[in-house]
Amino acid sequence: MLEKGDVFVFPQGLIHFQKNVGYGHALTIAGLSSQNPGVITIANDVFGSNPDIAEDILAKAFQVDIKVVRQIQSKF
Repeated sequence: MLEKGDVFVFPQGLIHFQKNVGYGHALTIAGLSSQNPGVITIANDVFGSNPDIAEDILAKAFQVDIKVVRQIQSKF
């Protein structure tokens, strides 16, 4: 768990997600390593990952019902 003042850096190209497991508010500041980072298609890695990313996390992240997440995951 990160504490106040800690920093975590994701390596370039690493697919990731974040979830606040605490009871208070969290703050995230994101920065890109380029003025033109380009487009990265990550659907296979998000909906077809092994092990799966938890359905409730995906539903909350994409603001959809869990049934929608399951439908999308079935295509991968």
